[in-house]
Amino acid sequence: MLYDISMFILNFLLLMICVLVSVAFLTLLERKILGYIQIRKGPNKVGFVGIPQPFSDAIKLITSEQPILIMSNYFMYYFSPVISLMISLLVWIVFPYITYMCSFTYGFLFFLCCTSLGVYTVMIAGWSSNSNYALLGSLRSIAQTISYEVSLALILLSLFILIGGYNMMDFYNYQCYCWFIVISMPLFLSCVASCLAETNRTPFDFAEGESELVSGFNIEYGSGGFTLIFLAEYTSIIFMSMLLTLIFLGGDFFSVLFFFKLGLMSFMFIWVRGTLPRYRYDKLMYLAWKSFLPLSLNYFIFYIGYIIMLISL
Repeated sequence: MLYDISMFILNFLLLMICVLVSVAFLTLLERKILGYIQIRKGPNKVGFVGIPQPFSDAIKLITSEQPILIMSNYFMYYFSPVISLMISLLVWIVFPYITYMCSFTYGFLFFLCCTSLGVYTVMIAGWSSNSNYALLGSLRSIAQTISYEVSLALILLSLFILIGGYNMMDFYNYQCYCWFIVISMPLFLSCVASCLAETNRTPFDFAEGESELVSGFNIEYGSGGFTLIFLAEYTSIIFMSMLLTLIFLGGDFFSVLFFFKLGLMSFMFIWVRGTLPRYRYDKLMYLAWKSFLPLSLNYFIFYIGYIIMLISL
């Protein structure tokens, strides 16, 4: 028993280290891709073709002075980025390992709980800063995240109804011959858009609206606090890429191809940022409630009918 627990902790720590290193290089990839989209070079001065750049950025951010706000609710202001990163890392427990990991039966429900808790960290970060811009950014983020969480849950629930369980490992077994993207392409597209909205990425980055809110909910954060918020956002991007690959693109997590597809999905997140302008806020809400919700509900009812028909036959 003790051996199993120690192996689980070791495996989880190893996974966390791999995720955080991949976050570092995802930031480098993003800056390079955005550079080439805007017809300029990305970071290329530090080391060989700029590869150590993320580490020098991290050292610069962590060693810079931490601002102390006199009028803020300091305890909440200080700990909300820590909790945000903790939730982003904790959700990785649902990654379908075969040995010594929590590949538990209700992994999907655990994922929904963690994404729901992510709303509170942004809300507390915005409110406790005691800044109007931060508060506006957090209020926008709450409305946006709650709206798109509904559509994301229904989209994923449709596919879980289809496979007949909440275990992430079932997707590997059911996609041996046909990927789910083939039978539910509209669901995949709306799921990608919902993931962009959930992670506050362009064109849905209203929580961090630089043009109207200076920097949104994280305006008062500098040094370590900003670093933790940054890490939490990019950890969520990699997790959403993994989830999309697992559910729609085969889910063959034993092969190298799985990680290639994961990288491709992460590249798509960056590509969207370099291509699309920010949405108007009312159109964002319209998209969630008038487009994605009816689509996901229709698929949900269709798959339930399909399963009932199969059972009756």
